[in-house]
Parts: sequence; C-alpha cells; structure tokens
Amino acid sequence: MSEHNHVVSKDGGGVAIGLVKETLGRIEPGQREEILSNFDSFRTYLSKRIQLARKIGIGEAQLAQAAEKVADYLATHEEPRNSEEKLLLELWSVGSKEERGRLASMLVKLALSERV
Repeated sequence: MSEHNHVVSKDGGGVAIGLVKETLGRIEPGQREEILSNFDSFRTYLSKRIQLARKIGIGEAQLAQAAEKVADYLATHEEPRNSEEKLLLELWSVGSKEERGRLASMLVKLALSERV
C-alpha cells in the first residue's frame, strides 16, 4: 500500500482524516470480524494503532479527531457484535457533536490504558 493510502503519515506529517473511511473499508472481512467480534480485541487493535501514531508524533487532538471519524464509520457501516459495541452505538446515536468528540477522546484514553 503506498504512503498516500494511509490515514497516518509515516513521516509524522499528520493524520489524513479524509482517508479514514477508505482505509477502514480496505480491512479484509475476516480481519474486520476478528477485530470487532469481541471488545477486548477491538480495544487491543485500537491501542496498537494509537501507540504507533503517537510514536511518530501524532498529538492527542488529532488522535481524538481520527477516533471520531472511525466511530462515525463504525456506527454507519458495522453492526454491533457485543454488548459494549451496542452501548457505544447507542451513546454515539444520542450524542451531540460535542459529546461525540468527548466520547472519542475517552475511547482513545481507554485504548491507551490497554496493556499490549
């Protein structure tokens, strides 16, 4: 996959928020199912991606913005597979834009509390 197809620039140049949907859509169905089938798997996957982004200099604000885009994508394109995802979808659905932003920030913090 070429550099311009990634959400996070490998040289630390930032996050291409517009590529979130395209990038998530390229995850193979089997891998997507494995990641989303249980909340711990999702949290671990998210934690690894966030840690990678932090290592190349992506800041908390950009991480939260990317997490918000990922959550929008999941809410629109994926059915919840467990009770945690159902709760997150319900919270996302009733939240205002500001509340969704705070929820995305909290999800980043939750993922970073994961020990991988």
